[in-house]
Amino acid sequence: MRKRRALVGSCLAALVAGVVTPSAAFAAEEPNLPPAVQDLQAQPGGCATGHEPEYVRSYPVLKARLTDPVEDDRNGYPERLTAEFEIWWSEPDGSEQRRSWTTSPTPVDRVHSVPLPSDIPSETVISWHVRAGDGVAYSPWSSEAPGAACRFVYDGEIPAAPVVSSPEYPAETYWAGGVGIYGSFTMESPSADVVEYWYTFPDRPRATVRPAEMGGPATVRYAPLSRGPKVLSVQALDRSGRMSMPTRYTFHPDVASAPVSRWKLDDDAGSATAAAEAGEAARAGRGAAFGGAAPSGTGLTSTVTLDGSRHGFLTTDSSAVDSGGTFAVGAWVRPARDDRSMTVLSQDTASGAAYALALEAPLEASASYSFTLGDTKITGGTPEAGEWAYLLGLYDTETGYAQLFVNGHEVGTKAEAAPVRADGAFQIGRVLGPNGYRQRWHGDIGDVRAYDRLVVPTEVTDLAHRKPTLLGHWSFSTADAGTTPENAGGAPLKLGTGASVYHGPDSCVPGTDCPSLPYPLVGEGHLELDGNSGHAAFDTSLVDTGDSFTLGVVARIEQNDATRPMTVLSQAGEHTDAFKLRYDPARYAWELIMPERDEAGAPETVVAQVTMPDGSGGYGTQLAVVYDDATDTVTLFADGYTDADGTAHLRDGWTSSGPLQVGRAHTADGWGEHLKGQVDELQAYTGALRDEDVRHLGWESDPCLC
Repeated sequence: MRKRRALVGSCLAALVAGVVTPSAAFAAEEPNLPPAVQDLQAQPGGCATGHEPEYVRSYPVLKARLTDPVEDDRNGYPERLTAEFEIWWSEPDGSEQRRSWTTSPTPVDRVHSVPLPSDIPSETVISWHVRAGDGVAYSPWSSEAPGAACRFVYDGEIPAAPVVSSPEYPAETYWAGGVGIYGSFTMESPSADVVEYWYTFPDRPRATVRPAEMGGPATVRYAPLSRGPKVLSVQALDRSGRMSMPTRYTFHPDVASAPVSRWKLDDDAGSATAAAEAGEAARAGRGAAFGGAAPSGTGLTSTVTLDGSRHGFLTTDSSAVDSGGTFAVGAWVRPARDDRSMTVLSQDTASGAAYALALEAPLEASASYSFTLGDTKITGGTPEAGEWAYLLGLYDTETGYAQLFVNGHEVGTKAEAAPVRADGAFQIGRVLGPNGYRQRWHGDIGDVRAYDRLVVPTEVTDLAHRKPTLLGHWSFSTADAGTTPENAGGAPLKLGTGASVYHGPDSCVPGTDCPSLPYPLVGEGHLELDGNSGHAAFDTSLVDTGDSFTLGVVARIEQNDATRPMTVLSQAGEHTDAFKLRYDPARYAWELIMPERDEAGAPETVVAQVTMPDGSGGYGTQLAVVYDDATDTVTLFADGYTDADGTAHLRDGWTSSGPLQVGRAHTADGWGEHLKGQVDELQAYTGALRDEDVRHLGWESDPCLC
């Protein structure tokens, strides 16, 4: 028994001697492995190990993440690692300089960093590496194979400000180039390490351009959109990311140049040729008749009417414009029909047409206008027989895009196109096809133009603009024999029962007990309506609802009286109102209601502007209705402004024949929706006023229209 106990004791002793602690057993089974270095970075910058070092604009912070394959647990504490960073460089005399830093012990998988001092040399390649230590073993230096040393260069100098030049737009020269004419602008910095230029032209967002070689020049193209002083701001960026001071280059574009070819087509009836405002006179075929109608508000007095036959054309012996560069062509057109394809203008080549403006009428789709350049065709807009439209086709050789504008608005989608240079004859009213001329125009054409430059957006709008004409302005300042006069002596408005002209405090007879009276809405008086039968009206219609028109009026409804829909203006057809402008308290909104056709119960388009009615002390709401027949849109303005709910697209309009009504509208039971409130400053125009002109309605004077 003693022997057995001795044996057991000796076994226990051996066990105790062989396994003193868990860490000793772990060490016997797993030898300590050196830590490792990962994710080297120099911020700003990175770890550049290739042929080119990283160029940085500030003293970098060196960083590295340290890991350990096996985390040793010594004396019950997690392992902690240190990072040793070392940098070195060569002095101009060839001697080598080295510096090193060791970080404090930190738990495994942490990022260690060392900010470099500000005395390291600039414009010198600085190499660096790092190794990790765990107190027992070190990792290899990160530069040892298969790794490599990281390298950077501290750039302590900002690049010099660039120098800008332009042959077309010399600095401080009055006047050069012109609106819509491209010029080259070259940027060059004296600094040899510039890699990019940042530049900003007026009316464009900031852009960048890179030189072909570092430190070299870069050239950009720009076409000014307006006359007057322009400033190009340029900064140079070097490879370290340093930005130069800006250079401000001032230049002065001249006015837009006139068309290189233009035919107003307002020649005397019976003429055999169309005189050219610019370019070459155009011979007229027997199917071309001068003296046709002209679009109102354009300054044109007449146009040419083409009969759609093989003799209905005009032509020149040479091209109208060089279509191999940037160019634009446009014209006023009024098709007599929209059920067949017809050409407005085109330019001959040896085998067809370089470009063409046309009306497209495919068999299985609705008609549209088109601009064709070579193999590219853009379509858009909605032609209507008997309706004027202004067409403009534009090609920008700098961007490579072609565009089509109808009535001042871009239609379709601009498309990439290749320039097609042609030196053949210019055609008005036909296009050259494989078997001769075809797609002849039937209708009117006026003011054909060709430009050898960009036609800028404001010009596109102006070319298509039709100046509205004032039909009448009623200020409701006086009344005589049941009527109130038009300001310039035009047709008066008849006052119905319950309607009167109010003059405010001036209405009180001196020497009597006068109550406190409010002033008129605008000027010396306004129209007061009782809400029962009060109204004013014309004997005939005021505006042609089948064409563009504008109506402006000031109206006031007291809060307590806004309990039912009340109409401010309406104009009747045979079966229903062509439009009515009213306030609907259920929606807290002013509304414009236009039926699609002159039929009882016809579907209606409702355009709304949310505006609370004025109280008794308010100045009223200035309301305006603008119908643009060219775009088939109607817009309702309140106090000069509109929003997304204030515009709607309409189908083909219809012309109303009934008289304009102020203060009432047709209902199922006859006249109704009588207005209880005040109305002032009624203004009516043929044509659609621009938004900025609408804001000047509602006063005793009329806006100055251009």
